[in-house]
Amino acid sequence: MNILVTGANGQLGNCIRNASGNSKDNYIFTDVAELDITDSVKVAEMIKKNDVKVVINCAAYTNVDKAEDDPEFAEILNSTAVRNLADAVKACDGTLIHVSTDYVFGGNAGNTPRNEDEPVNPTGVYGLTKLHGEQQIEASGAKALIFRTAWLYSEYGKNFVKTMLDLTAARTELNVVFDQAGTPTYAHDLADAIVGIVESRKFEGNEGMYHYSNEGVCSWFDFTKMIAEIAGNSGCDVKPCHSAEFPSKVVRPSYSVLDKTKFKTTFNANVPYWTDSLRKCIKNIKTNEA
Repeated sequence: MNILVTGANGQLGNCIRNASGNSKDNYIFTDVAELDITDSVKVAEMIKKNDVKVVINCAAYTNVDKAEDDPEFAEILNSTAVRNLADAVKACDGTLIHVSTDYVFGGNAGNTPRNEDEPVNPTGVYGLTKLHGEQQIEASGAKALIFRTAWLYSEYGKNFVKTMLDLTAARTELNVVFDQAGTPTYAHDLADAIVGIVESRKFEGNEGMYHYSNEGVCSWFDFTKMIAEIAGNSGCDVKPCHSAEFPSKVVRPSYSVLDKTKFKTTFNANVPYWTDSLRKCIKNIKTNEA
């Protein structure tokens, strides 16, 4: 079976590449240089020409703050391009696996893990355009699985873990917000989950919305403390602070823990605890640096 992966040079795309290394399926990895997903004609041609049966869309406009100044392009990449993929997949009777975000819950209050049926209320351009992408898939009528995830990190590219590894190594003191709670997600775990579903063909008949992050709950402060502890960066005093001390164009979700019950039940899957996965990631980063 031929599987097309978009956004292959990003965090999740690279992890999909690793997770699918021993697959009997044929994975076709593309980024913007190989396929411009904002071009509906090129998308349709690529999928038809290669007899693609599954598209895993890892491409997205993910710069939350910059999206506020660039809403048009964020909409194109997070919504219009998603519709291009969905329409092309439907035309070939394939399946789209799309990755969305906890930011669709941006404005909701409370401290109960979010399930797939909860009302959405994005408070910024990024969350809104990602929600539009979800809606475009539904409107297309394509067979699709949507995975909302949160706080994604890996060994690849720029992300919170790599930034905090550098900062806690270089500084003697660091303030990090403690009034935003969620769950870090190791991109390799999400990639393993997606590839496993493709390999087992469990995507067939299980279309719908799913939530996936690692298990557990923490604040950005707790996350940073654990990063520093695992890395051995004991010389940095990590202190909690309020979000208001770091003014932003976007009101970020104050509580966006995702309820993974549907995912675990549907696919009979175990989800790793966040600190266990963080240890693996940091070990890999340090090994690569050696």
